[in-house]
Amino acid sequence: MTTEAPHPHPVALIGIGADGWPGLPDASREALRTAQVILGAPRQLALLPTECTADRVPWPSPLRPAVPALLAAHAHRRLAVLASGDPMFHGIGRALAEVVGPTALDVHPHPSSVSLACARLGWPVEDTDVVTAVGRPVDRLAALLHPGRRVLVLSADADGPAAVAALLRDRGFGPSPVRVLERLGAPDEHLTQAQRADAWTRPPGAALNLVAVECVRAPDAVALGIVPGLPDAAYENDGQLTKRHVRAATLAVLAPEPGELLWDVGGGSGSVAVEWLRAHPSCRAVSVERDPERAERIARNARTLGVPGLRVVTGAAPDALDGLPAPDAVFIGGGLTAPGLLDRCWAALRTGGRLVANTVTLESEALLAEARHRHGGELVRLAVAHAVPVGRFTGWRQAMPVTQWAARKELDAATPESVRHQGDGA
Repeated sequence: MTTEAPHPHPVALIGIGADGWPGLPDASREALRTAQVILGAPRQLALLPTECTADRVPWPSPLRPAVPALLAAHAHRRLAVLASGDPMFHGIGRALAEVVGPTALDVHPHPSSVSLACARLGWPVEDTDVVTAVGRPVDRLAALLHPGRRVLVLSADADGPAAVAALLRDRGFGPSPVRVLERLGAPDEHLTQAQRADAWTRPPGAALNLVAVECVRAPDAVALGIVPGLPDAAYENDGQLTKRHVRAATLAVLAPEPGELLWDVGGGSGSVAVEWLRAHPSCRAVSVERDPERAERIARNARTLGVPGLRVVTGAAPDALDGLPAPDAVFIGGGLTAPGLLDRCWAALRTGGRLVANTVTLESEALLAEARHRHGGELVRLAVAHAVPVGRFTGWRQAMPVTQWAARKELDAATPESVRHQGDGA
């Protein structure tokens, strides 16, 4: 949530590159010359000449929690903030806009490291995937690994390239060519490359670097694809796994949309939550699992498949649901017979949200039939058979049928008109 800026002047947000003062346009230079206080990383502040007479205040670490207090401390002075490259692209611009509001910012962008890297490599920016490992796990790269894709990784430090190479090797993309671009835009800009990630042996170089990857999958690696229904072999599991074909049908009904939050209740191996998160980078999910060993397994699966942001709650539902933010969708894959669970999930669901529950038992099936009677929705039975050897021939082996109830929580007809117009934000 944004707040009104207390500053009499807009906060000047200045993008600066490794080329420093010589690379800044006149408008950026003037904003820095007239500032009374300049906030920035020590390496950025060191790039400014003596003609910038403002007080120089280095950012503390961690940065994000300190932003409101720092802005308040300099509320009545002309303030400038330094950021690397384009401040609104994986930069401090987001945090500042959230605190003071976008109209209180005077943004002076500089070419981003991504733009500079694509210029050096000859890659079209619009065809290049980008993931940041600055303050975030490098495991997020795994969700972008597909043959033929080009990916730029914003590295956190000098050890970043080795971490990227190791991840590529471990995820079956060891043959991928890797290039490291260091100190882009500076006089000592440097490029290092390796024909294969699994052959990367270079010691750490400059801390300011970006890793370019051209994805090549190893011949023996499992192909994951980009749609729901990843191979069962992609998941570490103890048998508690929503199988591939049922999982694909389940995700289709859950219908994830950008920014939405899923409750995955009875997580098992976490497959539904993982594939919900893989649908879009802004999707969010909480997996609730009562067994501690399975909860740890869910977290490992999330990291392996590129969605380390999955939140895992260890505990038995419905009690473990206490305090969780209201979901846009709920999947119940286990524990349906727990007293009050289904009603609790339905009550927590936002208006317009979806609830999907799967079961293979008659007892839980009866609960789903009763829920359909109360709330509507669709009750279906999913049956999958696999061809298996029968002597010298082949026959079908039927998996246990899965009963699935899916319903959308509509706005109640008795809801006052004033509330009806507020939608999900009410």
